[in-house]
Amino acid sequence: MAILTLNNVSQSFGDFDVFRGASGSIPNDGKVGLVGPNGIGKTTLLLVLAKEAAPSGGAIHMARGTRLGYLPQEASRAFADSTNTVYQELTSVFDDLKQLEAKLQDLEKQMADGTASNELMSEYSSLQIRFETEGGYDYEIRIKQVLTGLGFAETHWTLPLTHLSGGQKTRVLLGRLLLEKPDLLILDEPTNHLDVEAIEWLEGMLRVWDGAILIVSHDRYFLDRVVNNVWELGREGIEAYRGNYSAYVLQRSERWAMRQREYDDFMAHVDKEVDFIRKNISGQRTQMAQGKLSRLSREVAAVIGSGLDVLGVLRTKGWLYVKETMAVAREAQSFSELMQQIPELQPPRKPIHLKMRLTPSHRSGELVLRTKALEIGYPGTSLFKCEDIELRRKECAALIGSNGTGKSTFLKTILEKLDPIAGEFRLGASLDLAYFAQAHDSLNLENSVLDELLRHKSMMISEARNYLGQFLFRQDDVYKKVSALSGGERGRLALSILALEKANFLLLDEPTNHLDIGSQEVLQDALENYEGTTLMVTHDRYLVDRLATQIWELRHGRLYVFNGSYKEFLAVRDRETAAAKEQAAIARAENKAQKTVEKEKPQLSKNALRRQAEALEALENRIAETEEQIDNISAELQKATEAQSFDKIQTLSESYSQAEAQLEELMTQWETLADE
Repeated sequence: MAILTLNNVSQSFGDFDVFRGASGSIPNDGKVGLVGPNGIGKTTLLLVLAKEAAPSGGAIHMARGTRLGYLPQEASRAFADSTNTVYQELTSVFDDLKQLEAKLQDLEKQMADGTASNELMSEYSSLQIRFETEGGYDYEIRIKQVLTGLGFAETHWTLPLTHLSGGQKTRVLLGRLLLEKPDLLILDEPTNHLDVEAIEWLEGMLRVWDGAILIVSHDRYFLDRVVNNVWELGREGIEAYRGNYSAYVLQRSERWAMRQREYDDFMAHVDKEVDFIRKNISGQRTQMAQGKLSRLSREVAAVIGSGLDVLGVLRTKGWLYVKETMAVAREAQSFSELMQQIPELQPPRKPIHLKMRLTPSHRSGELVLRTKALEIGYPGTSLFKCEDIELRRKECAALIGSNGTGKSTFLKTILEKLDPIAGEFRLGASLDLAYFAQAHDSLNLENSVLDELLRHKSMMISEARNYLGQFLFRQDDVYKKVSALSGGERGRLALSILALEKANFLLLDEPTNHLDIGSQEVLQDALENYEGTTLMVTHDRYLVDRLATQIWELRHGRLYVFNGSYKEFLAVRDRETAAAKEQAAIARAENKAQKTVEKEKPQLSKNALRRQAEALEALENRIAETEEQIDNISAELQKATEAQSFDKIQTLSESYSQAEAQLEELMTQWETLADE
């Protein structure tokens, strides 16, 4: 049964049709990914379906009693009138349960004297069953799981909502929706403000979600792991595909090929019929030619109006049915009029994407990069140490890790813009390096698109315009200032310049940021066919999964090298995690057994226990304050690193080291006191 159905929905602004003819349905347990080029109207459609905007045409039906939850891309204006903290906001989801809990406590007081009536006992029993069924005994655990899963440090749970950034508010709203468990969850770019660990947690939540989901996301790996249907939105409506994102890519390719074959077959049929009509319209077989002219005129009119799919309907239900129920062009009344209509039969059109090839000017040596005892950082500040690296020609290494761990700094070190703290690295022979920066900071913001391209390579204006057209800069777009471009447009311009450089060693820092899915696919295809060597920093797990031959993971101040694909890396990580959990379970069991033995030891007096508890609480407060101080210094250090403010980096690094030393000392004191 469908929880949501849309029929021929359209949205227009003035004379501009954002989209039209959008139809589809989502079953009660459907998980649908909505994809399409930037600017096609995906967010607009979500707003319409979430009842935040009215459509220009068509009908939307939602099953009676459906509870709807909607997450916009940015929730900076959310909670404007709220005085809640982060934790209080999520707890407010369970206000009804808390009232029920208070009622149960009140009944318990009434029953405390042992003289409760049967009616009172019966009421208590029914309320207790309801409380348990609705999750009354575990809702606080669920809140903590959601906050932790979405990346909120415990020190942030008490922050007022009004003090949060737009991204943090979006995460709080997502957490609230996950706890509310609506029947239909509509999410617009839910992974935008999440790190990889939080995205993986969210994937786990949504895979077992007991309800329907409609998601817009540029994260192809996320779509692969969550959705079971894909809607591709275009100007003329929705194309529906079964399966996850990878299945959609295969089906889409097959569908395009099938439509091209159908078009070719129909045009061959048209040519054959036209040839017969031309030869016989005035001869002995005039009547047969007139019949063919009439039938062909109807077929052409139907295909021009409704596409090739209409031919099957035309053959089974006839011209009158098609004419009354579907869009058709004017039926040609003569052979000459038919010949004027035939050029309107256009071949199937694929979505327009950028065209890109990455071709090295020459071959490099076999060894591309080798390091020994390398340590990365800034003067006076060590960010991480590296396992020894060896990267060879045509390999692709993916450098992954949390934000602020020093991934971009590593690239700048390899580019010789920064010196290593210790150790050494060696670049191979005959290398031409090209660097793609995630901030596109090499672009001159005052230049036009055309001038910026010509700054990197001299060529004829007409040649430059044709080249930029391959990257979707057409007509007056080439005269736009770089400063006026969107993030996606700047990304495409940076890629156009990268392709000109003919480098044989690419260093890419978040190359898919701001690109729509179609452009991501083109870049991926170009990199798959690239004959050089690639080192990329990226959060795009789909790209890593398809390209990487080595995984370099930054974790706990060290770069770990894994020789193998991303799938193999995840499999090893999962095995290690399972083994760690097993060891932890064994340790807990041993600890429990030890405590059982220790029960027979002399216990502390009540006063001593009270003093111990007070001391532990004081230490825990100081630990929390120090952890928050470290988080704040880390954030400031990241900003200073990006700005390359070396004086500030030095000062902050000293503060960071002092705070870490203080935290270690406090943790030691706590462990010693807790073991007494």
